[in-house]
Amino acid sequence: MKTIGQKIAEKRKQMHLTQEELAFKLNVSPQAVSKWENDLSIPDVTLLIALSDLFNISLDELIREKQNLPVTTLVEQENKKPLEKMLLKIIVNSKDGDKVKVNLPVQLIKLGINISKCMPEINGNDALKDIDFDQIFNMIENGVIGKIVEVESSDGDIVEIYVE
Repeated sequence: MKTIGQKIAEKRKQMHLTQEELAFKLNVSPQAVSKWENDLSIPDVTLLIALSDLFNISLDELIREKQNLPVTTLVEQENKKPLEKMLLKIIVNSKDGDKVKVNLPVQLIKLGINISKCMPEINGNDALKDIDFDQIFNMIENGVIGKIVEVESSDGDIVEIYVE
């Protein structure tokens, strides 16, 4: 189990930031960051929110233990929601800091793809071009829900696709 301080240190290092640089971004002292990372104190709620935004993770991921729940599950046919009540969530985070979040009904996207057989580019980012949406819809129709795609390009762009 990682502490909040260990998670802060890990994420800070992944971003190649020093404690001083992180402190500057959050308008706190480097000593405060050091205390967090050494589990001598924890950031207040507003700083936890700022940290989760900066690290591009959920507040839950920052402060809670990782749950052992599956990210993706298979729902039995009798418990499956109808397609018209399901959402497809596409999240694109570019290495340049651009963030795109699309939440649309599965049936609407399926209809659009069937008509055009292609997804539009999002802000010139072609990270979605190699994703086989026909296969995704096949998985959805067979009862797969949760995170079904996570792609990190060589450029550092991240695409995640969820079904709810």
